[in-house]
Amino acid sequence: MQFIRSLVFNVFLYLGIILVLILAIPTLFLPAKFALYCGKFLAYYVILILKIFLNTKVIFHGLENLKKVDKFFVASAHQSMFETFVFQAPLNYPIFILKKELLKIPLFGWYLRKIGSIEIVRETITKVNLNFFDKIKKIIHENNRPLLIFPQGTRVKFKDVIPFKKGVGRIYDSLGLSCVPVALNSGKIWPKNSFLKYPGDIHITFLEPIEPGIEKNTFVKILEEKIYSEMEKHS
Repeated sequence: MQFIRSLVFNVFLYLGIILVLILAIPTLFLPAKFALYCGKFLAYYVILILKIFLNTKVIFHGLENLKKVDKFFVASAHQSMFETFVFQAPLNYPIFILKKELLKIPLFGWYLRKIGSIEIVRETITKVNLNFFDKIKKIIHENNRPLLIFPQGTRVKFKDVIPFKKGVGRIYDSLGLSCVPVALNSGKIWPKNSFLKYPGDIHITFLEPIEPGIEKNTFVKILEEKIYSEMEKHS
């Protein structure tokens, strides 16, 4: 039964993505806000089909913490492809940091560029990476959109506890903005690299903002502790 549910869910997921990508082609020639609307629609679509086919509710906690500071960036745990969709629902059109390779995917990569995604080449020093932090600072201060980062650096399995990347500390130090940490348990429902999906509730918790001005390495430790401590409540 779980296989059938997962199969139907995956079919509707990928058909929905393909349909939105095709219908949104005109937005590539319009102001970026139209492409961003499509991304937000896709977020609500994923939430809907999770409910219909897997009996899975997506529950947001701590949304009031997003209103406590005017400008901020979001640092979230990352367990599933689910996160690439869902944050476009509660956030004001987040700016993503992503692998440069994703921008090379036909059509999909064009949309990522259109919405102002920031590229990075991992595990190497390139011309792209040399001005990476300056580029982030410039983009964030010119836009009324929050940056969304995944400080674990990649998707990890549910319950895995790995050290956060040091780059998140450099981003925090460079931006001089508050950071809203996010804990979640999506990997319990939508596991990393798994065809099977499971019923249950996905909890996404926006925690108290961490104010700017903390030494960057200390900030990373505080961020880790806040996120992993919250995640234990839904393990």
